[in-house]
Amino acid sequence: MLRMPHPTASRQHPHSGGEEVIVGVDTHKDTHTAAVITTLGVLLGHQMFPASRAGYGQLLDWARSFGMVARAGVEGTGSYGAALSRHLRAADIEVVEVHQPDKATRRRRGKTDAIDAELAARAVLSGRADAVAKTNDGPVEILRLYKNARSSAVKARTQAINQLKAIMIRVDPQLREQLTGLTNSKLFRACADLPHTNGTSPWDAAAHTLRTLAQRIQHLTTEANELEKRIKAVVQSHRPALLERDGVGPDSAATLLITAGDNPDRLHHEASFAALCGSSPTEASSGKTCRHRLNRGGDRQANRALHSIVLTRLRINEQAKIYMDRRLAEGKTRREAVRCLKRYTARELYKLITEPLARTT
Repeated sequence: MLRMPHPTASRQHPHSGGEEVIVGVDTHKDTHTAAVITTLGVLLGHQMFPASRAGYGQLLDWARSFGMVARAGVEGTGSYGAALSRHLRAADIEVVEVHQPDKATRRRRGKTDAIDAELAARAVLSGRADAVAKTNDGPVEILRLYKNARSSAVKARTQAINQLKAIMIRVDPQLREQLTGLTNSKLFRACADLPHTNGTSPWDAAAHTLRTLAQRIQHLTTEANELEKRIKAVVQSHRPALLERDGVGPDSAATLLITAGDNPDRLHHEASFAALCGSSPTEASSGKTCRHRLNRGGDRQANRALHSIVLTRLRINEQAKIYMDRRLAEGKTRREAVRCLKRYTARELYKLITEPLARTT
């Protein structure tokens, strides 16, 4: 049974008034530790709760015993704290995403779940943490689940293909010559149709292994294609305008939507979205040199999606080609020009991600 630590004796008496208090939560797989502070920074208490539906209710009731709860700082709102965040938002509490405390504070104060929960609350109070957490309860959450499953299927499929082709190098020449020169789809079908044998020779073992890998590849291909259809259907019903833009496919659109979340209104400006995608320029000037460098922050999957969109547009979109030529004529390198084009693309797609939401709600 989970043992719940009690607050210290001086903090056992809740405030009877209606003044605002702030909750901080350090989340883990099985337990969440919460701390409550006043708007003046006074620690009122901390408590551990089970990470369950009943535990979320107990946490909220306990926090409200100290006063009115309007804001909560939660670590890991996209993982261990996702369910708790949904519970708090359903109670009309603003949930703020809190990152781990800085290393200097951790070295000075040490680390416990109670300390981390208190620091999460103080991060909200000071304004250091001000990013509204993703809601994770709408079409974008559906996309995230489908995309995670498809990514793992594609990764496993690639691994199986590499294994199959590596085995083909060492098999008996007669079998290898039978399979050489085939396209991938024909190769997988031929391997999947290899006869079943009960022998123990290397040829029999190779045929069995090739057949097993080929059948696995076919199954994973079917699985990935089915998930891709589901992803495309969700994007078309949620943000169809994205798929109408050059270079934006279902996978890239889903990635950018996942980065923005089900509540993209939390991104107050297109610059916020660009920074979140790691496509905003970072100053790297010194002396007489004035330049910008790659932003290594943000969501790297979103940055990769933007990069893929830009490379596609440079092949098929005349405006992108003209823009690239103009930037190169100004003295920028191709890499710097691509970064500029990614920033422009982030600004363009931000409008499609946010404005349609306002019109359809």
